[in-house]
Amino acid sequence: MRKTCLSIGLAVLFGQADAANLTDIYRLAQQNDAVYASAQAAYQAGMEKLLQARSLLLPSLNLAAGLNHYETDTNVSDPKHYTSPGLTLTLIQPLYRKQNLEALEQARLQVQAVEAQLKLARQSLILRTAQAYFDVLQAQDNLATAQAQKAAIAQQLAQARKSFEVGAATIVDSHEAQASFDATVALEIAAGNDLEVKRRTLEKLIMAEAPKLDSLTSNVAAPRPQPDDMNAWVKQAEADSLSVAVGLANAEIARREVARQNAGYRPTLDLAVSYGLTNNTVVGSVSGVDSRSAAIGLQLGWNLYQGGATRSLVREAVANQEKARFDLENARRQAALDTRQAYLGVVSGDARVAALQQAVVSSETQLKSTKLGQEVGVRTAVDVLNAEQQLHSAQRDLAAARYAALISGLNLKAAAGVLSEADMQALDALLKHQ
Repeated sequence: MRKTCLSIGLAVLFGQADAANLTDIYRLAQQNDAVYASAQAAYQAGMEKLLQARSLLLPSLNLAAGLNHYETDTNVSDPKHYTSPGLTLTLIQPLYRKQNLEALEQARLQVQAVEAQLKLARQSLILRTAQAYFDVLQAQDNLATAQAQKAAIAQQLAQARKSFEVGAATIVDSHEAQASFDATVALEIAAGNDLEVKRRTLEKLIMAEAPKLDSLTSNVAAPRPQPDDMNAWVKQAEADSLSVAVGLANAEIARREVARQNAGYRPTLDLAVSYGLTNNTVVGSVSGVDSRSAAIGLQLGWNLYQGGATRSLVREAVANQEKARFDLENARRQAALDTRQAYLGVVSGDARVAALQQAVVSSETQLKSTKLGQEVGVRTAVDVLNAEQQLHSAQRDLAAARYAALISGLNLKAAAGVLSEADMQALDALLKHQ
């Protein structure tokens, strides 16, 4: 039912003839992607840590009620048995608890960590949306190329059969054309299946039927990184990467945990206020003794020995601190590696796009020359077919290179921690509305 409602919403939003751009798909993914929803829930849960830590520094109020039955028998009085109901209200205000103070600082750091993790999840959603979007476009290009090649070979097959019927060609030519046609049909089926898989991947993000998508305009080139300096991007990634931010927060949390466990050796001081009511009624007596008590004072506590548990907890915290330190170092190294890979992907992608653009121009020129050669009798229909296939393949490879270069640009900004929705809107400007 939900998927049907979303499909209706998509039809209303885009219309039957309109297509969705990258930002449109991202908006739908924000509302429906399960991975992002999980990250939002984790963020909400993490924000509660600060309130829980603050509560350890605030007063606690406890109410206790009890009903006891007593029996006494002495050699100087008759046996007695009576009940004693009681009610006690106790307020405890911590005055000095080092562990609670450290827990509060840890909670503040945990809030920073979950905020960074939510931003990281948002960046991941942008990347996954863009990847799924361009994967569909590339799969459409692959299918279109296979269909164009199939149509061209179908013409060759028809010509070969006709030539065989009139005796202008051998059966071998017809069999070769049939084999080429069958192979192209297999490629078309594979391309169609791949497109279906890519569309289903996109639908998993938006939980609805994938709409028609805007495609890239012609002669699109991936913008050069700004600044156009790989080392500058690496330094920014090591400082501002969201994965590094999470690692920094976790490392500081681990350091605070060592301090918190060491605080287990320290005394605690609380202010205690209590008020109690007790009624002692002797069975068989018409009267009882009511008593009220109130107390206020300081309570000093000191765990001198707990079977070695405190020392063990300190050792565990120290080991986890070392783990967090190495995790942070790994996050910095991974951020630097991801940045270099993405930067090189943009730069090499730009060069590959330029080379393939020239290849397309050359293939178009070759096709024109081959057709002209066929008209004057120096080229055959097979030569024209091969030239057409080469042009289709070059156009397909050019589109794929453009998609890869654009994705590398997004990966570069994500590695540096600066990827935002504005970057998707910039890509929308490169799309043509269908």
